[in-house]
Amino acid sequence: MSMSGARVLVTGASGFLGGYVVPELQRYGYEVFAAGRNEQALERVADDEHRVLGDLSSLRSLDLPVDAVIHCAALSTPWGRWRDFREANIDGTGHVIEFARRNRVRRVIHVSSPSVYAEPRDRIDIRESEVDRSNRLNGYIRSKIAAEDLLFEALDSGTIAELVIVRPRGLIGVGDPSLVPRLLDVHARIGVPVFDGGENLIDVTAVENVASALRLAVTRGDAAGGVYNITNDDPRRFRALLTILLERMGETPRFRRMNRRVAWVLASSMERLCLALPSRPEPPLTRYTLSTIAFSQTLDITRAKTELGYRPEVSLDDALAGVAAHLRENT
Repeated sequence: MSMSGARVLVTGASGFLGGYVVPELQRYGYEVFAAGRNEQALERVADDEHRVLGDLSSLRSLDLPVDAVIHCAALSTPWGRWRDFREANIDGTGHVIEFARRNRVRRVIHVSSPSVYAEPRDRIDIRESEVDRSNRLNGYIRSKIAAEDLLFEALDSGTIAELVIVRPRGLIGVGDPSLVPRLLDVHARIGVPVFDGGENLIDVTAVENVASALRLAVTRGDAAGGVYNITNDDPRRFRALLTILLERMGETPRFRRMNRRVAWVLASSMERLCLALPSRPEPPLTRYTLSTIAFSQTLDITRAKTELGYRPEVSLDDALAGVAAHLRENT
């Protein structure tokens, strides 16, 4: 597949990651079609001819010959109803597969999640194959594993010709609707929980680097279902990372020491209580959140470097500085 002039459809283009992927591809000469549900957000990244407004189910009947699909759209949250995760992440992926089949799309690039590695223990340099595919820690994880399985089945059956999967860890950047806002909200209310002094190692990734990795995946990587971890390749101690962000925002860091075992029992109890309530509100603390902030978890990105030619272009410090500056100006 030649780089210049190739046609790419990006799902979730009105979302955080998709909003970076579209201009990244445009800069490299691709003709990009931006699909999403938020028309105003789509207007910021694509002209009338290249906007595809609608949910993922509308793709099933869309006639749009493209060379590749980058599937960014997903419901990403630590808590929610299973039917919502199934509809967005499993059925939604099925719609993308059907679109690819009908339009004879050469390659599907799927944005999965390192949440599939989540466990309540320290894990360092996790490789792509080290997944417990029966992980049921939350509905999001279940749905992302199921979506991957659906894609592998489509590849094996010949329904899609080529498949590349990326698992980017902890996206940060201007416009982040989830990671940093959640941490800042907890910080403002009670202080950020830390365990064992906050010395656990975590990986995060500048959103611009993930967009770059997805652009590389259009022409590189193992087309027979290659899976690639993506990070900034710069693991940091949890407490130190949060301190940098908060101080650059002019905030005095507040941390709340917690015991892992006590917190796990507490989170389990709160989850059971919230599941029993009619509205099923999100618990103040979940087991999944604990697995990501209370333990060390870093990813091995050797495959991405070797097979995609991926290198982080935006440093973690620059990404943090950009986020802090944006939040200072807009809060």
